[in-house]
Amino acid sequence: MEWGSIFSQTASALIGWEVVAYCLAAMGLNIHFGYTGLLNFGQAGFMAMGAYGVAMGISTFGMSLPVALLFAIAWTVVLAMLLGIPTLRLRADYLAIVTIAAGEIIRLFFRSATLSEWTGGSDGLQGSPVFSTEFRNLNIYSGGLDIGPLNLSQYTLWVVTVGWVLVILGILITWLLMSSPWGRVIKGIREDEDAVRSLGKNVFAYKMQSLIIGGLFGAAAGMVIALANSSANPDNFAPQYTFFAYTVLLLGGAARVFGPVVGAVIFWGSLVFLDAFLKAAKGAGYISDSIMTYTQIGQVRFILVGLVLMLLMIYRPQGIFGDKKELQLDAR
Repeated sequence: MEWGSIFSQTASALIGWEVVAYCLAAMGLNIHFGYTGLLNFGQAGFMAMGAYGVAMGISTFGMSLPVALLFAIAWTVVLAMLLGIPTLRLRADYLAIVTIAAGEIIRLFFRSATLSEWTGGSDGLQGSPVFSTEFRNLNIYSGGLDIGPLNLSQYTLWVVTVGWVLVILGILITWLLMSSPWGRVIKGIREDEDAVRSLGKNVFAYKMQSLIIGGLFGAAAGMVIALANSSANPDNFAPQYTFFAYTVLLLGGAARVFGPVVGAVIFWGSLVFLDAFLKAAKGAGYISDSIMTYTQIGQVRFILVGLVLMLLMIYRPQGIFGDKKELQLDAR
């Protein structure tokens, strides 16, 4: 088998924009679930708002890139407020049901044929005018990256550079927030919000702030996806991507600043390695069609990763760096 190609694909994936996107989305869920105890199952909706905020701002409304970024941030905040005002008084599974429905409503809204003039409908926003042109023109690189197993194109390298800068900023922001008095109140809400309320704290306001901050992390993930693909497609923000982000978070460890980073690298790296390995084994004749066809490789890799995650949840439910106490939510 071509082990060099397998390791090259895996190494490139470990720093790729997909890892960045999952990392940012999981950072948002870390604010929501890990630190505040909010079961938000609609993170894909915030990701869609970020992607379409940039794409529609430039392609539909003719904004410049900086203005489109501000526009995406603004309507993500508006979404968080509209979602949070009626739902943040709910707890545990009730909040989860509402947020997963909200995320799917957002996806179907952007997919609507009625709004295709602005959103592109089921095809999304792509083609001319390409909304990523201005971002491409800011590229500081004159060529791609081709060092050892790492192989990234010029534009991908630029997206990855900006993405990892965002991840570093996200790590710093999370650490500063959770080391502050605000963070201590947030963690107190996770443990027992009635006790925090008895101390005179406005629990609803703190939850709203947490929802907005975590939603902005999700929006940043959506922006990375849209700019990397030069398209904003509603099917890129289906509910399973929220659960992938939760997988990343739980794998690395909830309520740990570096948990989403480690989880994203392991999750996506494992999927890419298994995909490349199975295809190489299939091509070398080690796997017959009676066992698995080429079209089944994509599903089999998720099955294998799923089995590993099941074992992890059985023997170490807190994740690699997590603590069991961080998963004990006040669900009364």
